[in-house]
Amino acid sequence: MFEPHLNERQSRVDWPMILAVLGMMAIGVAFIYSAKPPSETTAWYNQYHVRQLLWYGIGAAAAIGICLIDYHSLARWSMVAYWITILLLMAVLIPHVGTTHGWGARRWIDLGPFSLQPSEFAKLSFILVQAHFLSRPAEELREPAVFLRAIGLTALPFLFVLKEPDLGSALVLLPVGLVVCYVAGVPTLFLRRLLGGVGILVALLLVDVLFAPPNWQIKLEDYQRRRLWVYFGRDFAADKITEAERHKARLQERNDSWNVQQALISVGSGGFWGKGWRQGQQIALGYLPPVVAHNDFIFSVIAEEKGFLGSVLVLSLYTVVLFTGIRIAGQARDRLGKLLAVGIVTLLFSHVFINIGMNIRLMPVTGIPLPLLSYGGSSVLCSLIAAGLLQNVYLYRRNY
Repeated sequence: MFEPHLNERQSRVDWPMILAVLGMMAIGVAFIYSAKPPSETTAWYNQYHVRQLLWYGIGAAAAIGICLIDYHSLARWSMVAYWITILLLMAVLIPHVGTTHGWGARRWIDLGPFSLQPSEFAKLSFILVQAHFLSRPAEELREPAVFLRAIGLTALPFLFVLKEPDLGSALVLLPVGLVVCYVAGVPTLFLRRLLGGVGILVALLLVDVLFAPPNWQIKLEDYQRRRLWVYFGRDFAADKITEAERHKARLQERNDSWNVQQALISVGSGGFWGKGWRQGQQIALGYLPPVVAHNDFIFSVIAEEKGFLGSVLVLSLYTVVLFTGIRIAGQARDRLGKLLAVGIVTLLFSHVFINIGMNIRLMPVTGIPLPLLSYGGSSVLCSLIAAGLLQNVYLYRRNY
């Protein structure tokens, strides 16, 4: 007796997005295998590509589970999910609870066989709570108090993620919050003033990082400051006096710019057709460090081995997902569905733009993963849940 209902539901699934997601998962496994080939000393179930397949399976199951629950029911629990992720963001800052994994920033909670990165889940809970909060009558959105509360919902996870420190993930929350506010109908006067204030703060930060003397500088982690110096081409040795200091500074500059330079070489050396799968010289010769090739710089591995055509294929798959998300937002029958879809599309676009941008030196290195392609359990899980939320809005669009 359930067959007609199931057939109707099946016909309403957005297959182009599902196929694009499956395509990216296949590419992800293939090139993680290429960037991190199996080691004879590591058990098969601990190989990177096998672990990625496991996370794909868990994420796909979570996405299917999300699709079984109307997004209105999910939104009713948005505040609970939001505060759970805030508590996790607080917990990760506690010594012996949060761990750095040797990267200098305390971003993970070690749970034995795997590590949890709360900032990834905070992005999804933020979208859910912001969409739910702003899906109110248009008259209420004109009240300054409502806008200030929306800013507060953005600022709280932003500050905790910034404290880890994870500047990239913190900054991703800003365009998501602004776009959701704009689409919701928040007065543009409020948004212009906010953008003006943020723009002034960013300009002051850049002036401080690039030109301020040490005693006047805003407190930033040394590696964050050096990443910005590399991006803007600042000479590390410019303010050094002795030859020994200048030599040390230039060595530091070479080390800090190495990953970006090698990624750019990888992208450029792939040519039109690429060198072939597992034939990339940057990986084989160790110029592109193995510790970053399978996550932050996976795009450069694809570009070297599959060339311009492979890069275009990856961008085409992301384009399908993003434009499908925009179409789902346009077809949503209520404000909540529209805002959810818009928030997820903005989040995915921000990740893709920043990650590929840092691979070709259009953006500074921030550690933002490439959705579904970069290695990482939390990132993969959240990307697939985000895709499941888009499908959810599409599935239940006829119910309202």
